[in-house]
Amino acid sequence: MELIQENPDLAAYLAADDVIDHGHPLVRTTAAGLRTENPDAYSYAKAAYEFVRDTIPHSADTGDPRVTWRASDVLEKRTGICHAKAIALAALLRAESIPAALCYQRLTEDDGSAPMIHGLLAVRLPGRDTWARLDVRGNKPGVDAQFSPDVERLAWTVRPEFNEVDYPVLYAVPHPACLRALQDASDRPHLWRILPTEL
Repeated sequence: MELIQENPDLAAYLAADDVIDHGHPLVRTTAAGLRTENPDAYSYAKAAYEFVRDTIPHSADTGDPRVTWRASDVLEKRTGICHAKAIALAALLRAESIPAALCYQRLTEDDGSAPMIHGLLAVRLPGRDTWARLDVRGNKPGVDAQFSPDVERLAWTVRPEFNEVDYPVLYAVPHPACLRALQDASDRPHLWRILPTEL
């Protein structure tokens, strides 16, 4: 699948805002700590990916009702769904001048019911002219996502027979419908009811 930048200007995928707040002291400190032992861009990106995947639990796996959506809050509260964790990783990558984008899949249950939008991240490593999608949701039995820029190792592969979709667009900021749901949700059960089911 060919990935498509929503914004042709690569600088948009390095920008900071209220959501991907990579100027925040906690983001900067976290990035600096990871960079100390990972001086090159590839090893830093891998370390940042594994840090978010492994040390920030997916809130559905732990039963945490809190909803996070700002990168610094995800890092501080150590919880979030896939969308929030992708935002946190985007901030850590951009903090070290590595372009990062948000992208999405439409997934369903095994019987094709309960469609949901799953949040991913794409990275463009220095020296490469292509993007690589990564899934930072967190592993569990049946899920084995890895940092693998050359061959995708996502949590799930879409099943067209269930109307699942890999959306090709790379967003510099979270998709408005997904971000609105994160910001409007009073807790995670509420979030499950208002997250979009298609983009």
